[in-house]
Amino acid sequence: MKEFMMIFRQEKQEGAEMPSAEQMQAVMKQWQDWIGGIAAQGKYSGTNRLYSEGKTLKPGNVVIDGPYAEVKEMIGGYLIVKANTLDEAVEMAKSCPNLIYGGNVEVRSVMTIEYDPTSAKFLDPQ
Repeated sequence: MKEFMMIFRQEKQEGAEMPSAEQMQAVMKQWQDWIGGIAAQGKYSGTNRLYSEGKTLKPGNVVIDGPYAEVKEMIGGYLIVKANTLDEAVEMAKSCPNLIYGGNVEVRSVMTIEYDPTSAKFLDPQ
């Protein structure tokens, strides 16, 4: 089985009203149920949620605040799943709760690197 990364994006909403604690709990339950369903199939590899705090480095040692200061969308997290094909991973993504709230899910193939990063073969496995 191959690995695929699902990247969850939402549009930045300046001044948007924050959801209540009950609404956040309901949303978190949807995410837990969705990821739990993938894990129950043995297709879960890992996930993390990203905080909005961050910095972006650009050429010339330019550092700007925020990972998304110049874009309309922000990445809220990612999930790595196991699937036989990209289409199978896309099928899993179709029930992602992010889609319910106007976000999107980008599904990408992951190229695994199996070599020790200190070895000479790390970036040149031939």
